[in-house]
Amino acid sequence: MAYYSAQGHTRAVAERIAVATGGDIFEITPENPYSDADLDWRDDNSRVTREHDDQSLRDIVLSQVTPDAFEEYETVFVGYPVWWQMAAWPVNRFVRDNDFVRKTVIPFCTSTSSSMGSTRQTLEQLAGSGEWLDGQRFGENPQDGMVEDWVESLNI
Repeated sequence: MAYYSAQGHTRAVAERIAVATGGDIFEITPENPYSDADLDWRDDNSRVTREHDDQSLRDIVLSQVTPDAFEEYETVFVGYPVWWQMAAWPVNRFVRDNDFVRKTVIPFCTSTSSSMGSTRQTLEQLAGSGEWLDGQRFGENPQDGMVEDWVESLNI
C-alpha cells in the first residue's frame, strides 16, 4: 500500500484498505511538503497552481522513493488525490522510479468532484510495467463498508 495524501482523505482510505488486506502502508512524502497555502488551487500564485501551469515544476523530490522490501510485494495499491483530473504530482515520481514487473497494481483516488478519469492509464504509462487494474475513486469520506466492499470484490 503506497499513498500520497495532501489533506488526510487519501490516508484515511489507505488505512482502511490496509486493515481490510492486512497489508503494509508506505506514505509517499515530498521532501518539501505542501502547506495549506500551497494547496489552495483558487490562488493563482499557490504552489499547486504554479505546478499545474508549468509541468516542469511537477517533478517532486520524495523523502523516500521505494518502500522497504518493495521487491517482495506481488500486489501494490497506489492511492492519491486527484488534482485537475490528474494524479497528485508526488505519485508520479513514486510510480516512475519503482519497478512494477510481476506486480498487480491497484490504483485508488480521492476527490470531492473529479472522476478517476485517465489517471490509471497515465500512471501505468509512467510505470512502464506491472498489471494495472482499473481501480476506484472515493469521495472525501466514504461510507462505512464502501472501501471494504471494494477490496473484497477484488478477490485478492
